[in-house]
Amino acid sequence: MKIKFILKTLFVALLYIMSATDMMAQNSNNSDANIHGHVIHSQTREHIPFVTITIKGTTIGLVADSSGHFFLKNLPVGELTIVAEAIGLETVEQVVKTEQGKSIEINFSMSDATHNMDEVVVSATRNETNKKSTATIVNVASAKLFENTSSSNLAESLAFQPGLRVENTCGNCGAVQLRINGLDGQYSQILLDSSPIFSSLAGVYGLEQLPVSMIERVEVIRGGGSALYGSNAIGGVVNIITKEPLRNSLSLSHTTNILESGNTEFNTSLNGSFVSDDRRAGVYLFGMVKDRDAYDRNDDGFVDLTSMLARTIGFRGYYKTSATSKLTAEYHNISEFRRGGDNIDLPPHMAEIAEQVDHNINGGSLRWNYYAPNTRHFVDIYASAQGIGRDSYYGTGKDPNAYGRTEDITLVAGAQYSYVFNKCLFMPAQFTVGFEYSYNDLDDHSIGFDRSIQQTVRTAGVFVQNEWKNEKVNFVIGGRFDKHSMMKNIIFSPRANLRYSPHEDIGLRVSYSSGYRAPQAFDEDLHIDAVNNQSSIIQLDPNLKPEYSHSFSASADLYHNFGILQTNLLIEGFYTMLDDVFALAKTGENEAGYIIQTRYNASGAKVRGLTAELKLGIPDRFELQAGYTFQRSHYNEPEEWSDNVEAQRRMFRTPDHYAYFTASANITRKFKTSLFGNYTGSMLVQHNAGYIEADRTELTPSFWDMGLKLSYNFTLTPTIGLELNGGVKNIFDAYQSDIDRGAFRDSVYIYGPMNPRTFFLGLKFTL
Repeated sequence: MKIKFILKTLFVALLYIMSATDMMAQNSNNSDANIHGHVIHSQTREHIPFVTITIKGTTIGLVADSSGHFFLKNLPVGELTIVAEAIGLETVEQVVKTEQGKSIEINFSMSDATHNMDEVVVSATRNETNKKSTATIVNVASAKLFENTSSSNLAESLAFQPGLRVENTCGNCGAVQLRINGLDGQYSQILLDSSPIFSSLAGVYGLEQLPVSMIERVEVIRGGGSALYGSNAIGGVVNIITKEPLRNSLSLSHTTNILESGNTEFNTSLNGSFVSDDRRAGVYLFGMVKDRDAYDRNDDGFVDLTSMLARTIGFRGYYKTSATSKLTAEYHNISEFRRGGDNIDLPPHMAEIAEQVDHNINGGSLRWNYYAPNTRHFVDIYASAQGIGRDSYYGTGKDPNAYGRTEDITLVAGAQYSYVFNKCLFMPAQFTVGFEYSYNDLDDHSIGFDRSIQQTVRTAGVFVQNEWKNEKVNFVIGGRFDKHSMMKNIIFSPRANLRYSPHEDIGLRVSYSSGYRAPQAFDEDLHIDAVNNQSSIIQLDPNLKPEYSHSFSASADLYHNFGILQTNLLIEGFYTMLDDVFALAKTGENEAGYIIQTRYNASGAKVRGLTAELKLGIPDRFELQAGYTFQRSHYNEPEEWSDNVEAQRRMFRTPDHYAYFTASANITRKFKTSLFGNYTGSMLVQHNAGYIEADRTELTPSFWDMGLKLSYNFTLTPTIGLELNGGVKNIFDAYQSDIDRGAFRDSVYIYGPMNPRTFFLGLKFTL
């Protein structure tokens, strides 16, 4: 009842604010102060179409037409900053002074940008900030990366970011996990449009369920500096920013993937953007269908890559309630069916091993932003919700009782206020304060495992920070107070970040933050592993305590141009201490014969390492981005995961070395090519008895997973384009060679690249 009251009050407040700001807009939009002009390329002198033109600090803006011209009318009177932005081009600003009843002509000249080094990000401080001048390093995965790597979902593209690894952790159900700086996926906070609506259940399969067709960009913060986002932001933050309509457009794309065995995967998406003539309202519609065959690497009748049928539809729309305020709404529906094990064409209870899930996910958000005319006040009010219904089967030995049903509801509501000081103590500053309330209710019932767990988690958080900033220095200090319903005391998670730039092309940063994880019942165990023709379930130690962390990082970010060659080198060191770290150990079997693994508190752990990232390129010709991470992840004391195996200090599934690269080149203006790859060093993994005689710890080999893409663009008319593309992923078919066989295999003994050699062909039609 409390959450319903909060959401109802928030909705009424939003309606009141919208009506008030709309009345103000009607009283102030007849100034007849106009600006018109055009945008040209600085090198070719050709007009650039569809450049976004905005008034800084307001919601006023438009997109230049196909001839590169624009016309802004009835603008506020006074000094305004006009901003021209476009993907792949350097952002340009001009300051003008408008007068009532007068029109002004201003023209923009824009140059190519290789790596979008000056793009705006929001994840560093919960406010829009220039990426290059943030106190916290923010990496951005953009639509350009999605295209260069031919990624259809978020999981594929995040592997091409420094300090990140994406891996399949279950051969039967295909659960994908994102690891940041060597920490498990449960240490990372996944946000959708800056809201934490990804629950424990949503996080198990969520990275594969989100199509890139709905994503504008993904912002990633590694390690410390992410304390403002809540309890799980120990390893880092992944903020998924959905697409916003900019101009009327339509795109249709299809990709056919053919695995080395002849199995196929089809991805089809249809997206449209529609904007009103007065630019006050717009909507972006997206839809995708994915159909994948199961894949059996060793032909033992038990699949190693699940079959999948997924459908996604949704929209993101906006309405400008005034020149300084905007209401944004987002909705998505995801239905996904996946099946692993053997005899996948039969009902799951007729198979020796079957893991089957059928998801129906509905989610959405409502957000209202207000910018004061003097750009000193900023208000953000938001509410998000996501509901998941999941039918599942996790069973072995043709068990008719292994069906289950899970219902999961997540609600988030909050508000944020920021104020810009011309001078606060010793330099300009921005003060930010806000609150956030999250509610998660999960009801999981499994007949076969004789369990029915109802878990309700409530978290109320207040965050506050102040950022002092000038051209040379950023200093951020702040923190978050959380009251978690599964913890007795209020938790304070502080953060401190410092950037110093002795030169405009040098950024030196240090950071500290702390965080925690509550001992809730459900985590990654929302899927159930199968081994030795038995199912394995996870329970909590009755004395399980919260886990706490302290994270430190230091980095040097260097930029330099060698003539037309642009370069950027980033070197970062990170160190995280974990107290009472969560660990898993086999503790026996229950009466039904299921293997029991218990989550308990280990003594502690340390994760430390070094990440290097290099970007270089010549605008409109080629670009290269590469990253390498060296890390060590160890428990303070050796930990036992099985009575039959020697205790280990080294954390499992944490390679000491991993790397990635992406390279793209324009052979001609229409013919493009890209080469991309991932390297994963050797690591320790657990191998459970069943197919093998006894539990043992394995040291895996290293892997190189490389891909190639070629594309050609046809200009059918000045506004209609067609792209044909093709290529191959995992060129050398680097894939695990010692997968267990048969009904007694270990489903979590899986490592290496997620897909075998795969050929793909695609087309994209744009209007």
